[in-house]
Amino acid sequence: MLQAAWAVIHEGKVELLEPLNLPEGTKMIVTALVEEDTEPQFWLNASTSSLDKIWNYNEDDIYADLLNT
Repeated sequence: MLQAAWAVIHEGKVELLEPLNLPEGTKMIVTALVEEDTEPQFWLNASTSSLDKIWNYNEDDIYADLLNT
């Protein structure tokens, strides 16, 4: 199962900004997005390849050809 939540570091400990309904002792992997200024760029870079596959799908050109005839 994968759940994501925002968190902050407070006095050296990770504190969630919203509750997660997880059993006590659940092991977690924490990924830090260190520079807040780069966050929008991070998501833009992460989504660009997926969007490129959708918008640059050459087989969709057949529909444009059909609409123009």
